[in-house]
Amino acid sequence: MSVPRSRRAVLAGTLALAGATLAAGDAPVGREPWPGAKVLRGERYVVIGHRIHSGLLADLAARAERARRKVAAVWGPVRPVILFPETDAGAEILAGAGASDGLAAMATADRVIVVPSGYARLSRIGRDVVIAHELTHVATGATRGGRVPTWLSEGFADYVGYSGSGLDVRTVAAELVREVRAGTLPDGLPGPADFAPGAARLPQVYEEAWLACRYIAGRFGERALVRLYGGPPPGGAGTPSRGGDVEAVLGLSPAAFTAGWRDYLRRELG
Repeated sequence: MSVPRSRRAVLAGTLALAGATLAAGDAPVGREPWPGAKVLRGERYVVIGHRIHSGLLADLAARAERARRKVAAVWGPVRPVILFPETDAGAEILAGAGASDGLAAMATADRVIVVPSGYARLSRIGRDVVIAHELTHVATGATRGGRVPTWLSEGFADYVGYSGSGLDVRTVAAELVREVRAGTLPDGLPGPADFAPGAARLPQVYEEAWLACRYIAGRFGERALVRLYGGPPPGGAGTPSRGGDVEAVLGLSPAAFTAGWRDYLRRELG
């Protein structure tokens, strides 16, 4: 199974965790949620494992540091706290939500939780992408829900996750490539329902969202993409924009933005 396809499969259902918080009684950030847990503390990250092999935990810590640097370069500083439970059921308990089937990691308001079975299916590149994707959700507050359109939340997390991966756009967007080359372009940006677990075109929907963010960064600059999300202006001065307002940030009407994105899909994937 290809890296991008396996990664997209394990992202299905991420939105079910929007607004999730840790279950009552769970440990505070940076504290061990299990007796005798293995803890690796870096200068800017904490990785905690429950009955996880030391080598696998050390590998995750290295990925946490790489992901932290990725997110910091685009959005701003973040201090990862990543929990690696022994079982998928343990991951669901920590997330305060069910339905972890098919996922490799989940984000709550303040940490990333690894889902062991899904994480094990990923390649090395796929693991880096997923950890950076979920950490982006933590950094931007996406798990609190409602700040920006779903396409922007998921597309931006993918934009950060795939940055520096070396993966070709047509490889990452393989399912969407087939549709575009067959003459089918999406009529508009995907809505919340399109991201629902089990949706018919879920891989294509994530690809559409990612490419919308890639289009914005390529045409208007990465800082414009951050501003569109509602992030801080360059240098931290000024007032953040209202999330998702393409007219205010990009100077395009929603219709003109959608038309430009569709042209971009045709150029990049056709």
